[in-house]
Amino acid sequence: MDAAKFREDFPEFSDTTKYPDSAVNLWMSLAINVLPPDRWCDYLNIGIELFVAHNLTVAAGNQQTAAAGGAGGQVKGPVNSKSVDKVSVGYDSGAVSLEDGGFFNLTSYGIQLLQLARLIGTGGFQI
Repeated sequence: MDAAKFREDFPEFSDTTKYPDSAVNLWMSLAINVLPPDRWCDYLNIGIELFVAHNLTVAAGNQQTAAAGGAGGQVKGPVNSKSVDKVSVGYDSGAVSLEDGGFFNLTSYGIQLLQLARLIGTGGFQI
C-alpha cells in the first residue's frame, strides 16, 4: 500500500497540492498501526484507504476554514440545513449516520470504515 495505489483507488484525492504525499503517508502510517492485520485480513488495504480518505477529508475542511480566516480544527457536525436569502437546503444527515459513530460520521469514508470495522469486529463467538 502506498500513496500512488491510494490515489488510483480514490481518484478524488489525485490533487497532490491539496493532498500531498506527506499527508497521505502520515495517515497511512497511523492506519497501519491502528488496524490490526490479523483482524482485517483481506480487508486491510481498503480499511487503510478509507481511514486515509476520511482523515484527509477532515483535514481539507480544516484547511479551508483556516484559509477563510477561521480557526481550523473546530469541532462541528455535518451541515443539515442552510439558507441564503430565500433559498434553503437541508439534509437528513441522521439517515446515513451510524449510531455511536462520532468522529467517523463526519465523512462518508468514515461511515464506510466504521461499518466495515463493525462487520469485521463481530467475529465468531461460542456459547
